Amino acid sequence: MSFPHPLRAFSVGAQSSTHLAEKIVDDPATNKTPQSMVTCLYQTHMSAACCNVTVSWCRNLMNHSLNLIFNNPEGGDIYYSCKIDLKPWLFWSKKGSKSFELEGCHVDIHWDLRSARFSGSPEPCSDYYVALVSDGEVVLLLGDYKNKAYKRTKARPALVDPTLFYKKENVFAKKSFSTRAKFDERKQEHDIVVESSTSGPKEPEMWISIDGIVVIHVKNLQWKFRGNQTVILNKQQVQVLWDVHDWLFNSPGAGHGVFVFKPWAPETDDDKDGNSDTSDGSKYFSTTSNTSTPEFCLLLYAWKMD
Repeated sequence: MSFPHPLRAFSVGAQSSTHLAEKIVDDPATNKTPQSMVTCLYQTHMSAACCNVTVSWCRNLMNHSLNLIFNNPEGGDIYYSCKIDLKPWLFWSKKGSKSFELEGCHVDIHWDLRSARFSGSPEPCSDYYVALVSDGEVVLLLGDYKNKAYKRTKARPALVDPTLFYKKENVFAKKSFSTRAKFDERKQEHDIVVESSTSGPKEPEMWISIDGIVVIHVKNLQWKFRGNQTVILNKQQVQVLWDVHDWLFNSPGAGHGVFVFKPWAPETDDDKDGNSDTSDGSKYFSTTSNTSTPEFCLLLYAWKMD
């Protein structure tokens, strides 16, 4: 029996970000490189022109680095790429700057990662900045050292904010896989945890939690290893798709589960009660509303280590 790829379940309503995410999922190099990695794709505006910026934080036994790739959003051609080493003994490389020309536009990259703090992920969780400057504007700013970034660059905030299209993360664990993501840039970041029990006397099962609340509970996982479900988060519909075939039917440590989180349009009138049933019968109450369909898509690759 054949099963469709999880991303095929998306409707036509979000083609742009879905197409990008689908391309990443189907990339053989992505699936066959089991290293700790967080990749984000932003669309920025430089000199009134759009440019895609791929930001990848990568870590394995030998290397820890930040990679920036600047692409033409239409043709996909690479304008420029930059690699910053984050190895502990290369302290001098953790603060610096680089400049390049992009279609006749001067672009500066500034970074300070000397005090960056990490919490299990190759991406820092605090005490750093990475800033892209074009025409006197900070067109993309990563990290929480925002004041230091503006002081260093002597640039003003951009008139047009960058758009985050997707975040893709490889997570390695035995039973619990966690990540963080914003489904709306105007709102707070959410804690997302996938937990599983695929061995032992009981039937395999899986739980997906957002901000500590179980929003999806899958029993009999051996029969429901692929599926999708929509949950309500702050009056925003988020479709969750999963494919954990490799967890159950591949040799231990040889496969990974794929999870996709995609925001949808605002609720209909039928959903105005502002809450969602969870697997344990509790309610996940909403507090704010959303007025547009975000383009963002989160992809989580959960590598089960036995």
